[in-house]
Amino acid sequence: MKVKLIKYTPEPERMVAMAARLCYSPIGAEELVEKMSDKQVENLVKKIVKMGHASTVEHVSFTFAIEGISRVLTHQLVRHRIASYSQQSQRYVAEHDFEYITPPSIRKNAAAAEKFDKLMRQIRQTYDELTQMDIPKEDARYVLANATETKIVATFNARSLLHFFSLRCCQRAQWEIRQMAYMMLKEVKAVAPLLFKNAGASCVATGACPEGDMTCGLFDEMIKLREE
Repeated sequence: MKVKLIKYTPEPERMVAMAARLCYSPIGAEELVEKMSDKQVENLVKKIVKMGHASTVEHVSFTFAIEGISRVLTHQLVRHRIASYSQQSQRYVAEHDFEYITPPSIRKNAAAAEKFDKLMRQIRQTYDELTQMDIPKEDARYVLANATETKIVATFNARSLLHFFSLRCCQRAQWEIRQMAYMMLKEVKAVAPLLFKNAGASCVATGACPEGDMTCGLFDEMIKLREE
């Protein structure tokens, strides 16, 4: 899996602070940007995060290039609707030698891994045979597995990204999308550490698990992960 932050709003924390100050200031946005010191920006962002003044963080966005993930993952990812996605097309890109993602539970079981790999080889062969019979790629793709590797570009504003982390960094999220979420979180923390300081599973921010009886029971471990 590869996750790369390829573009983001310049000086994202200053932008968030400016938007917050504008709500209570008689002067305009341009003047605020010029006048606010780094310390003022830092203090205001900390206050915004603590207060949950969420509308102000919608003014900054982050774009990720993501590779080496399965169609299973992207089916889950696009359920996060306040985001923009561009995914590698199976209608136009041939999948003759498609890579595939093997879940750890299958990979560590030799018998299961053998069955899994055998099926993937069979799917590749069937896909090739169909396209050789002049079946369009857009129809031949119907035999492809959810395990098929794909690539996607995803853009989130900071508010939707924080919500995404609260759900997908949770231990109850599926392993693949959880791994991706932590890689994305590491990327944005590097450019906006104050904004994403408390980002992660919802228990990290609130101190309580929303899963009730279905809790993972790993609250202390989740706190440690956030601090790494």
